[in-house]
Amino acid sequence: MSTNYIQNLFADRIGGKRYGLDTAIYKFEKIKRAKREAQRQRPDVELFDLGVGEPDAPAFPEVLRALTVEAAKPENRGYADNGGAPLKQAAARYLQKLCGVELNPDTQILHSIGSKAALSILPAALINPGDVALMTTPGYPVFGTHAKYYGGLVHNLPLTAGNHFLPDLDRIPADVLARAKTLVINYPNNPTGASATPEFFAKVVAFARKNNLVVIHDAAYAALVFEGKPLSFLATPGAVEVGVELHSASKSFNMTGWRCGFVAGNELLVKAYGDVKDNTDSGQFLGIQNATAYALDHPEITEQIAAKYSRRMDLLVGALNQLGFAARKPRGSFFLYVAAPKRAIAADSGATIEFATGEDFSQWLIREHSISTVPWDDAGANVRFSVTFQAPALADEQRVIEALTMRLSRYRLEF
Repeated sequence: MSTNYIQNLFADRIGGKRYGLDTAIYKFEKIKRAKREAQRQRPDVELFDLGVGEPDAPAFPEVLRALTVEAAKPENRGYADNGGAPLKQAAARYLQKLCGVELNPDTQILHSIGSKAALSILPAALINPGDVALMTTPGYPVFGTHAKYYGGLVHNLPLTAGNHFLPDLDRIPADVLARAKTLVINYPNNPTGASATPEFFAKVVAFARKNNLVVIHDAAYAALVFEGKPLSFLATPGAVEVGVELHSASKSFNMTGWRCGFVAGNELLVKAYGDVKDNTDSGQFLGIQNATAYALDHPEITEQIAAKYSRRMDLLVGALNQLGFAARKPRGSFFLYVAAPKRAIAADSGATIEFATGEDFSQWLIREHSISTVPWDDAGANVRFSVTFQAPALADEQRVIEALTMRLSRYRLEF
């Protein structure tokens, strides 16, 4: 039976009749292919993955024990729908203890199957055809992707070093702002590692009020700070009136595959999120939710994880600066974002390798030196390193950084 007609039935939002015929390769697929090729060409050379964007270690043993207990309870076997009370209550305690934010767990908090799911659900509650979603670039695109699925438009706000990787809200064109419905921000930021300030969040609240915007703060890395306490957007006076914040156990508690987090903030927005979610999924397994509740009540777990990342970040920043980069340790996250060099000149032969983009440099690192990073060329030629590389002990961490330094020290990098 011929199935050629199927090619003509795909929705325009994913390419329509051209779906599957595009030969462009997604950035992360290019990285995967390059890593496989490097390992094939040089099987005796260890590949160091400093591009991976997820924790290198599993959930802590006490959280695993909590899951074992909760998974065995018969009352947790059914559909969770919009979540159980233990997670909402633990989330409220967590926000109050860490960030000084007081919320009603019954009306202002709902669980999510991870932040990605929440970012894909919220556009259905907010975006009509023609509405504009303000997004930062580089950044995590999921909200914008789904906004476009619903006929919305995306206006990108570049994140540059000159503005401390904060969006310049004053440069949004008036005609765009008139159609804007949402502003999505993310701090500590992926990929730049930048952190927001209370002053910036206060400006965001005032900006949202003035322009009738909903603010969505993706706080997936909020608790991974290297000094002081986490900064929540919701701690800003007036923030609960204009927006919501998304939290996740993935990065803060090494629970990436567990897919559990929560949406918190404005009561009406949380309700709208829940109404769409009711028609999207049947909730995360209550055993996982309750184990996540246990984790939220033990923020010292995150403190240990953040201390490890801080130590590794010191090593990486020192090594990159020795090689000629202008790296600065971020205040949080596990990402280090640096400008890519324009060329590398071999010390022995004088041969020059030119890099027009961050992707050029990143591909050279993988293919020639078995070092994986992630390129970002959305707002200049940059690469993102991550300190979530595999290293079970401190000696392994030092070995990885020393190997990176040794492999690249044979070149003079020019910026």
